[in-house]
Amino acid sequence: MRRPPRLVARTLAVTFVTVAIILSIVFIVLTVDARDRVRTSEVEKLRVAERVFTALEARRQQEQLASIATLAENPTLKAALDTYFTESRFTSPAADQESSLRGTVVLEAEKLAALTNANLLAILDSTGRVFVSTGPAAAGWPAGQVITIATGASTFQGVIALPGGAFRVSGAALRLQDRDIGSLAVGTSLDDRYARELSSLASAHVVIVVDGAVVASTLPDNVTADLAGDAPSLLAETRTLGGEEYASRLLIESGPAQIFTLASIDLAARAATRDALMALGSVALGAFVLAAIGSFWLARTLTDPIDTLVRNIEIMTAAHSPVNLLKPTGKSRELDMLAAAFNTLVQGLTAAEAETRAAYVGAIRALAAALDARDSYTAGHSDRVSALSVIIGRQMRLSDVDLEVLRLGALLHDIGKIGLNDEILGKRGALTAEEFEQIKRHPVVGARILRQVPFLEPHLPIVELHHESPDGRGYPFGLRGDAIPLAARIVHVADAYDAMTSARAYRPARDTSEACVELQRFAGTQFDPACVEALLQAIPPSALSSSGPPLHELLDRQLV
Repeated sequence: MRRPPRLVARTLAVTFVTVAIILSIVFIVLTVDARDRVRTSEVEKLRVAERVFTALEARRQQEQLASIATLAENPTLKAALDTYFTESRFTSPAADQESSLRGTVVLEAEKLAALTNANLLAILDSTGRVFVSTGPAAAGWPAGQVITIATGASTFQGVIALPGGAFRVSGAALRLQDRDIGSLAVGTSLDDRYARELSSLASAHVVIVVDGAVVASTLPDNVTADLAGDAPSLLAETRTLGGEEYASRLLIESGPAQIFTLASIDLAARAATRDALMALGSVALGAFVLAAIGSFWLARTLTDPIDTLVRNIEIMTAAHSPVNLLKPTGKSRELDMLAAAFNTLVQGLTAAEAETRAAYVGAIRALAAALDARDSYTAGHSDRVSALSVIIGRQMRLSDVDLEVLRLGALLHDIGKIGLNDEILGKRGALTAEEFEQIKRHPVVGARILRQVPFLEPHLPIVELHHESPDGRGYPFGLRGDAIPLAARIVHVADAYDAMTSARAYRPARDTSEACVELQRFAGTQFDPACVEALLQAIPPSALSSSGPPLHELLDRQLV
């Protein structure tokens, strides 16, 4: 089964998803707001551009009219034109003469066109018919083409639509001695080149419409195609073209021509959104970092006490012993309540453990007492061996846990004798070989009895091996030296000492000093030297004195 994720991972995931949702909402709001702001901004920019361009264009037109009026005063041009029209009116000039006069007019027109850098320069007769035209767009004004212009005015401006294209025209009357002999017209073709020039000046797209049809545009081809046939819609402040929203503004209106400026709201909005997205990305990065730090801190604040609680429970379960109580964290009421509940549980388990321990210690003592009661000579033997073993263990600086195992194991060391015949246990004379073999079986019998009780397992080596000797002549397995557990070696020395200083049916008790000499004599062979030395150091001087009570009597008094 798949393991659930850690709280840290869940907290980080939830926090990141929450931050991502919030940032997404913020992004959507920013996008909508940015689009509204961009729409307003683009419309306003076109209005400003219109006002500025209108003012500049009015000044430029005035300057152009003044320049054209000056050019119209060219005496050579007027003389040649007047001569040509006068000769034509009264006589039919010779072909070479007509060609010469026309050539003079053309030459002067070309000079003027070079001076003005005009797209088109034309000389019209008094009836408005094109006499001659020059410049890159001259083909749109062929000779003989009638041009409708304002009459009687010294200067004129407007848009003229011809089959060859539409032109924005400025001109001045050619007068000789107060007679109108024709007109000088300077025109600009309303084509894509002119649209690009206006677009550069207005900093926006330009669409030129003549008689309701688009004649020039700086918009992409697909947008221009979408606009075809629907040019009047450009009068709306905004409209959709080519799948994008555009802001539109009428820049110039003259006669049949209208010039509009357009700006893509979507394009500006994308740029604004991109900038906002970059700023939002920086904010998002910071938000995720802070969220990660905050989530990790919060999760660790919650999980650390829980992990400590889990570890304590695992330790308590594995070691079958209580653990230290948890201290309140002060970070959360819920965590402190959890710690308090755990402490209550531990205290309850500790109390139950103490009661259980006291119960089975009492049971062990009852078993030992029942064993000792079978023989008046061995009464109190198990208790004294237990006490002596603890004294030796303390002298050898064993831990409290090892001392407790030693104490209870020593109490039970002879439990296997329960299965022996009373006649053998109370026999006054020497034991036969067969009887001794039965005696030697009591460690194994005792271990077999205790092995049925799981919590007595730590004490089994003492019960089973307390008659092993360092030289390998002990029983039941003939172990040697350090192969014998230390606790069993200690109990062996304590058991032998108490047996020697206690009266038996077949012999009197020995005094303490005599027992110590006997232990020293067999140290290294029958008894562990370190354990013998520890016992000798622990025996009080009064017990060694011939006038003092034996050590086992002192122990009996303490046990009582």
